[in-house]
Amino acid sequence: MRGIVSAAGYIPRARLDRSAITGFVGSGGGRGTRSVASYDEDTTTMGVEAARIALRSAPADVQPDALWFSTVAPSYLDKTNATAVHAALRLDHDVPAFDMVGSVRSAVGAVLTALKSSGTTLVVTSDLRTGLPGSGDEASGGDAAAAVVVGESEGVIAELIGTASATEEFVERWRTPGDARSKQWEERFGETKYLPLGDQAWREALKAAGIEAGDVDSLIVSGLHARAVRSLKGRLGVAKEAQADDLTATIGNPGAAQPLVLLTRALETSEPGKVIALVVLADGADVLLFRTTDAITSWQSARTVDAQVAASKEVPYGKFLSWRGTLTVEPPRRPEPTRVSASSAGRHEDWKFGFVGGRSPETGEPQLPPLPNSTGEVPMADVEGTIATFTVDRIAYSPSPPIVFAVVDFDGGGRLPIELTDATVDELSMGDRVEMTFRRLFTADGIHNYFWKARPVLRSSNG
Repeated sequence: MRGIVSAAGYIPRARLDRSAITGFVGSGGGRGTRSVASYDEDTTTMGVEAARIALRSAPADVQPDALWFSTVAPSYLDKTNATAVHAALRLDHDVPAFDMVGSVRSAVGAVLTALKSSGTTLVVTSDLRTGLPGSGDEASGGDAAAAVVVGESEGVIAELIGTASATEEFVERWRTPGDARSKQWEERFGETKYLPLGDQAWREALKAAGIEAGDVDSLIVSGLHARAVRSLKGRLGVAKEAQADDLTATIGNPGAAQPLVLLTRALETSEPGKVIALVVLADGADVLLFRTTDAITSWQSARTVDAQVAASKEVPYGKFLSWRGTLTVEPPRRPEPTRVSASSAGRHEDWKFGFVGGRSPETGEPQLPPLPNSTGEVPMADVEGTIATFTVDRIAYSPSPPIVFAVVDFDGGGRLPIELTDATVDELSMGDRVEMTFRRLFTADGIHNYFWKARPVLRSSNG
């Protein structure tokens, strides 16, 4: 049996109310909200967070043999982005890490390839969608990441039972290298192309699985062409009550990450023996059919998609534009930092990317950061802590001032002054609980300085 062993989505906490766009620009906007990656998030950091949740939710003995990272908004070109994800997850050096970037379809391609390969593969998809101020892409887009662990074991929670693809060359949505926004052809043209391709792939996938459309318990249709997605949903022969919510009203459409975010949500709410159909429209059509197994009853997400959707904080439209680099605001008076030293970062990879401390040779307490005389390794990325004290710095450089620094006492020992993120100053108090999250401190000379920050713990009945 080959299929999905674990799955996870990551939804940034910031939300933009679409109605704020109209008031600011005078056009665009709409109803509902969209998810927004914070100023210190990019597709790499979001991918790390999704992968962390997926691995925490997987059986303890599951270890990836390979890591594949797919996005249309890579933080680096030439340099592999997956290696930063690899380092943050502290995967073994013999686990290869590869990028599959450039197009939205690359994401489902990575999943399909992993499902048809051998071994255990961690597939991470991530996307950051934007557009010109007041545009449809800006309002309807969303930022998110997702990850699935694909393998063969008794722990498979969703077995792959059939797939099919249909491909045709046509120009419907495109973006040339260096462009900040996508362009689209007239909507009716894309619909005339996608519908027959979707019909073809759907029929062939059902035939391969040996099932009928009425056997599908949950139908997910994803894609950036909203009109084609809506039209195809209604013609596949699946009951309306079995058609999954695409979450566009609350988080928007996160492009390359959307298929796995929605698939994860379906798995989180499923039972054994259910058929889940995933249809992806992107430069063609791809259909993946899964049947959940008995193992799904013992699988529980470490942090569900619904819990993250509910844990939202509104961001003003002006700040959203600033985070996207569309609106330049006055920075603090202190100079911007210089680029991080590649050699220094390479010497301290476990600390910088994995947040691994050491132990005091005298007391055995965790040392953060590890000192030259530290003994052993103490992984701290999944350890929560308590704010002992904090300060608000309005002078130090930050892409989104002010900076909040806190002294955090970690559970089990260890204390560290560290930057806070996803935090509202007025709502902070000493004694608040925090968790660690992988973020970008700053970018200088094109080099992203990744490290860990603390953020308020997300608490809900669903994780």
